[in-house]
Amino acid sequence: MTIDTLFGKEEVTSKPRSIKFKQIKAVFETLIVREEITDYLKTGQRYTTPAQVSDTFQFLMKETKEQFLTLHLDGKNRILCMDIVSIGGLNQSIVDMRSVFQTACLSAAAAIICIHNHPSGDTTPSSEDISITRRLKDAGEIMGIKLLDHIIVGDGEYLSFVERGLL
Repeated sequence: MTIDTLFGKEEVTSKPRSIKFKQIKAVFETLIVREEITDYLKTGQRYTTPAQVSDTFQFLMKETKEQFLTLHLDGKNRILCMDIVSIGGLNQSIVDMRSVFQTACLSAAAAIICIHNHPSGDTTPSSEDISITRRLKDAGEIMGIKLLDHIIVGDGEYLSFVERGLL
């Protein structure tokens, strides 16, 4: 039997085989929040200051575990989506850098802002907070996804790595 291939006609002695490939598709899930949030989270809102982000995410202080989130932003600093990267324990959460940038690539983010809470209320960054922020910044530069800020939400206060000169 003769078959057509990329390189022309080819003689084969058996029936052609099927080849299976795995295809990856992005699946986005819509998170529905059932509370009146229209006052502080508007569609298309631009984030220009760390205080804006902190005010929006003060609800994290109601959580008993540390949570690490990323906001994926377009080129005009408008939120494309939010990703819950990690939910940890009382005083730490594990941040997998590949997970951070995997979802940022899938959402076609131009930039990200990292946010996490300290359930203790103290916004002082740990050495691990500083280390992971530097690594995220470096990885983002390589991938073309800018890390705009890392914000630690505390009890009625926040710490911005940009404002403190840590980023």
